[in-house]
Amino acid sequence: MSQYRTTFAESGALLSCSTYGVGHGHEGVCLLVKMGPYRILLDCGLENIQALKTGKKPPVDWVFCSHAHEDHAKGLLALHQAYPQLPIYASDVTVQLLPLNWPEEEEIPTFCQGWKWRSPIKLFPDLTAEIFPSGHLPGAALLLLTYKTPKRNYKLLYTGDFSLSNFQLVEGLSVELLRGLAPDVLIIEGSYGTMRHPHRRQQEKQLMTRLYQVVSQQKNILLPVPTLGLGQEILKLLRSHHQFTGRDLDIWVEGMIATACDAYLDLLPEFPSSVQNFAKHQPLFWDERICPRMGRLTEEKRDQLGLTPCIVLTDQIDHLQQYCSDASSQWLILIPEHLQHFITLDHPVIKALKRSRHCQVETYLLSEHSDSRNTTQLIHNLRPQHVIFVHGSPNYLADLTSLEELQNRYQLHLPSVGALVELPIGEKFIQPLPPTPSSYEGELNEIGTSVTITLPDTISHDPRWTHFADTGLVEARWQGEDLILRGLSQRELLSEVSLTRGLQSIDCCQACCHQKGQRCWNPNSPLYGLKVLPEGYCPVFEPIEDG
Repeated sequence: MSQYRTTFAESGALLSCSTYGVGHGHEGVCLLVKMGPYRILLDCGLENIQALKTGKKPPVDWVFCSHAHEDHAKGLLALHQAYPQLPIYASDVTVQLLPLNWPEEEEIPTFCQGWKWRSPIKLFPDLTAEIFPSGHLPGAALLLLTYKTPKRNYKLLYTGDFSLSNFQLVEGLSVELLRGLAPDVLIIEGSYGTMRHPHRRQQEKQLMTRLYQVVSQQKNILLPVPTLGLGQEILKLLRSHHQFTGRDLDIWVEGMIATACDAYLDLLPEFPSSVQNFAKHQPLFWDERICPRMGRLTEEKRDQLGLTPCIVLTDQIDHLQQYCSDASSQWLILIPEHLQHFITLDHPVIKALKRSRHCQVETYLLSEHSDSRNTTQLIHNLRPQHVIFVHGSPNYLADLTSLEELQNRYQLHLPSVGALVELPIGEKFIQPLPPTPSSYEGELNEIGTSVTITLPDTISHDPRWTHFADTGLVEARWQGEDLILRGLSQRELLSEVSLTRGLQSIDCCQACCHQKGQRCWNPNSPLYGLKVLPEGYCPVFEPIEDG
């Protein structure tokens, strides 16, 4: 995007943003915002804080932590140890979850000050701050900074990680709550770029259906997940989903995930009322009496693994092979999509397990951030002058900044690490061109009944190509006058095959000869021309003829 300096320098602008970490890879997020004479640090997900050590005097006036995930909080303890007098703030819930980032520490001082939702505080006489729930994770917060001058007020809003969808254990960000804030600058994450995902409840349903299928086949399931967030969401689903209620099944939790579950239990009064009501009738996590049984995986209980179908959640990535060492048991290893900083199909351990005869590896989607629809929705509701995108693959973020609906309305910035972004307010701005092409030229040939599309190898050099070409199959659909191509994942193929097998003996749309391309083409049907669900049904059903 804009031409940024590669090293920090003093900015003459009233508002500016310097980047120590932008979450493009494994460096975490750490941003220094300048508002007038004040310097505010937004998150500190740095593994090494050496760049922040500028001498005896703290490099900033005030620090805010958006939530407890390590890519936003890992460096906070070291920062406190280097500058004990530096004020660090977060929501009350985040304060209690932060110690999970430093399991090797025997005793962690309470260095972070808690903060109530929507309770503005004066950092300085002319600078106030206020936080709002952002979804994504219990305690995750958006920060609104307001700097007052004699001429006008300047507002900056930082989202941290956010989601508009309701999860099992945290409510989504309320756009209505933020409408009217009118920030001049919005610093926003774009983890999923321009991707669009199914509704969160549909994602949960697909995951639970797949887990149910596997345990019904007397197989075991291994779920490597981060310590905080995703694992607790899946455990809550397993406790409450109708397909698992009362099922004779062992669910084992290992590593720091179990410690995080205990921390969640201490925070029950802060959770949504639906979660609190659920916990009144049965334990949220630990109970080995009610089926499905859920407990901590201890060394003594490891010998039980594989004797009966079980589900294991672990954050010990390097030790995954120890679960699958017994050739007498079959395991499905499910890898979460879009968690490149944690684990991918290219991880050496996963590659080794894929070669094992009694291990199967698949991926699943349980999104933790907002997709492009919700991201652009939030931007359009806030209507800032400047939008700074951080957190996510540079290619994904470049896709967002290439959207005409954003380019035509806002001043977009896509800084790299070590950049200084000056943020003039009210001045005319010409949006620079996207840094990478958003479209590619190719050739199309028709040979008989086949169509061949040839595209330049620039596409295959993109890191996203591996995921797109995962199965070697694509789906094509018309969108107006445009033909849209997308890669089919292993998860989708397996779900489709499983669904077909389960429905082929039922009088439903999946087994009807008039269902093609997920639409009904029977002119005698009330569903004619409409998109139909595989399990749908109409009075003029006609089965697919064998042969």
